[in-house]
Parts: sequence; C-alpha cells; structure tokens
Amino acid sequence: MMKELFGSPGRKSGLILRIGQCVFASASIGVMTSASGFSTATAFCYLIASMGLQVLWSFGLACLDIHALRFNKDLYNHIVVSLFVVGDWVTATLSLAAACSSAGVMVLFTKDTNFCIVKTKFSCGMFQISIAFAFMSWFLLAISSYIMFWLVASI
Repeated sequence: MMKELFGSPGRKSGLILRIGQCVFASASIGVMTSASGFSTATAFCYLIASMGLQVLWSFGLACLDIHALRFNKDLYNHIVVSLFVVGDWVTATLSLAAACSSAGVMVLFTKDTNFCIVKTKFSCGMFQISIAFAFMSWFLLAISSYIMFWLVASI
C-alpha cells in the first residue's frame, strides 16, 4: 500500500501543484514571446519549447487528477506512478536546463557585455521575468518529482 503524501496523484494538493506548474510555465511562455528580441538567443527559444512541454505534461496530469477526484478513482498503481516519475524527471531536467541556460544568457547580456544597455530594443526585463516564472514552474515540478519518487519507493 502506498503512502498518501501531500501532492500525491489524485489528491487536491497534487492538483494544485500541477495547476501551479502549468500556470507558471504558461506565464513564462507568454512573457517571453511578448518580449521583443527573444529569438536572438537559442536559449530563450529552448526555454519556450521546454515550458511548452511542461504545460502539456502538467495540464494532462491535472486533468487526470480532476478525473480521479471527480469519480473517486485510485491512482495508486505502480505502473501509473512509475510513469509519473519518469515523466516528471524528464520534464524537470529539461525545464531546469532551459531555465539555467536562459539565466546564463541573461547574465552575459546584463553583466558581462552590457548588451541590455546598448540594445534598448530588447526587452531584457521581460526576459528576466520569464526566466523567473520558469524557475518557479521547475520548483513546483521538483516537489512533484520528489513526491513521486517516494511513492514508488514505498511500494
């Protein structure tokens, strides 16, 4: 029998985590795509792609949580939870890599080259906000990944 932890699949806390991941990833995409000049850095495009995958993954699992809550379904199945673990780890790795690479580009733009001061048409502030949203989405995903790992370990 699996333990019921905060953020477990099929629980309200799990649904809240997934919705938070989806909202922050969507916000990251929205802010980045509305910023002028985002396509100049491959890292920013990778961030959009990674957050797009995060939105799809989190939205799909949020829908599954809603279904489980609405119809009182049990999602504590070894195969289902193992799939959640692998999916969470993959998306968490991609999300963290994208957020870190984008943050590295921003350090280069703001501290090392003064690119943001020289090129005023670029929305460097919006880039930073988008990256912050990506890190927040990743943090919530890291919590979910940790919970899923402990659920699988308790089987």
